[in-house]
Amino acid sequence: MGSLYLVRHGQASFGAADYDQLSPLGYQQCVRLGQYFTRKGMRFDAIVAGTLRRHRQSLAGILEGMGLQAEHLAWPGLNEYDGPALLATVHSGPLTKPETPEAYRQHFRLLREALLRWMEGQTQPEGMPSYAQFVGGVVGALDHVRTHHVGQQVLMVSSGGPISTAVGQVLGSPAAVTIDLNMRMRNSAITEFAVTPKRHMLVGYNALPHLEDAPDGSWVTHA
Repeated sequence: MGSLYLVRHGQASFGAADYDQLSPLGYQQCVRLGQYFTRKGMRFDAIVAGTLRRHRQSLAGILEGMGLQAEHLAWPGLNEYDGPALLATVHSGPLTKPETPEAYRQHFRLLREALLRWMEGQTQPEGMPSYAQFVGGVVGALDHVRTHHVGQQVLMVSSGGPISTAVGQVLGSPAAVTIDLNMRMRNSAITEFAVTPKRHMLVGYNALPHLEDAPDGSWVTHA
């Protein structure tokens, strides 16, 4: 039996013109994760990552923390959904950067509604795949690991949407539960699957063991 460690990217630049960029804290979260892997004596037989900039930067931070250089398999099916395109299906006009707690809550209420409509086939956001195609990209990555890396340790770097989708597929969760999993996922968190030739089994979800000794709670972020 092997193990698959799915890691959500570090803190990105929420509300900025270009979200697809790690913040300085986001990069340090990933460096600490790599240091944690090293302390635990963990080594990976294969690495798979989405192709977004924040995925590449997160992987670079992890490898820096491990003191390694390593090749990885780029997998576009692990890329995140397009948040602005989704929001445009439930809100006319551009949304301003949320600056207050209530504005943040409203932003994620709209995102939750947009995700549910997309997942149920009620909308098709511009420039995005259908939800069935999105799931296919995630399942394809899982199948690749199950087919080629059983008995090995695999690191996979992605985003909250694909990782929660992977968990939802393994558990058979309805759309609303998969959205809840997504909304609660923390930056640089680890989700672990056991891998057999026939299936994946959830071992742990949304864990931050590498931040347990962080200076204070500000190292734990969600966006």
